[in-house]
Amino acid sequence: MNAIRHNRFLLGIILGALIAGSAFTGGMLMASRHVGAIHTATLADLQASQAQSSAVPGLGPETIADMVAAAGPAVVEIQTEETTQVENPFFDNPLFQQFFGQGSSQPQAEVQQGLGSGFLISPDGLIMTNEHVIDGATSIMVTIAGQSQPVSATVVNSDTDDDLALLQVNAGSNLPYLKLGDSDNSRVGDWAIAIGNPYGLDNTVTVGVISAKGRPITVGNHNYPNLLQTDASINPGNSGGPLLDLNGEVIGINTAVDEQAQGIGFAIPSNTAETLINSVNNNPT
Repeated sequence: MNAIRHNRFLLGIILGALIAGSAFTGGMLMASRHVGAIHTATLADLQASQAQSSAVPGLGPETIADMVAAAGPAVVEIQTEETTQVENPFFDNPLFQQFFGQGSSQPQAEVQQGLGSGFLISPDGLIMTNEHVIDGATSIMVTIAGQSQPVSATVVNSDTDDDLALLQVNAGSNLPYLKLGDSDNSRVGDWAIAIGNPYGLDNTVTVGVISAKGRPITVGNHNYPNLLQTDASINPGNSGGPLLDLNGEVIGINTAVDEQAQGIGFAIPSNTAETLINSVNNNPT
């Protein structure tokens, strides 16, 4: 009898241990599922929060394209010709003089062509560009979107120190034009869109950000004390074109590119251009 009782006691202990183990395991599984549910919900909330915080107010998939469609027609191509007098090198060549005698040393006319960009700032044909685009030009022709032929332009005012110039064309009184924004309000990291005619490829659009502000640089003999730096691609022919913000307002006038670097371009702040614009009677602002 004692042996039977002993065996029953051991069997009871074993059964109790199995039941307790099952209960513990089931509890752990339920807890794990509960924790997993909490983790999943938290991750979903975090992803939703990140998606909401990363959305830029007013910026959608078509924001830049819509802005370019509206601003692009106001960007113009500027073609210049400069006539210079050059000496014929053959006339001073001793071998040439030996066979053909002393020739005339009168200088001969040589025409050099240039290409740049600009943008309309009034509906009656006032155009902003760089001074170095039209410097020394004897002929300035402007191509305006929607018009079949280039039109002649005259220089209204220019500022060599700031490298800015204003041109006037007679091409109608209801032309598309751009508004100058406040470049002081632009921030490093803000979107920047350049439109111009690099290498003659009219109305080329490049997009980047404002990389830095207040950059002093020297190009040739010209010192620029306060430029906007951008990684929006700027190439030869972009000079004088607009650097725009997402509102389609001009925050800079594209002027120079570091030929030894990539993704480094510079623009004159729009606020620098205000003085030159205000000096003209038909001020659009």
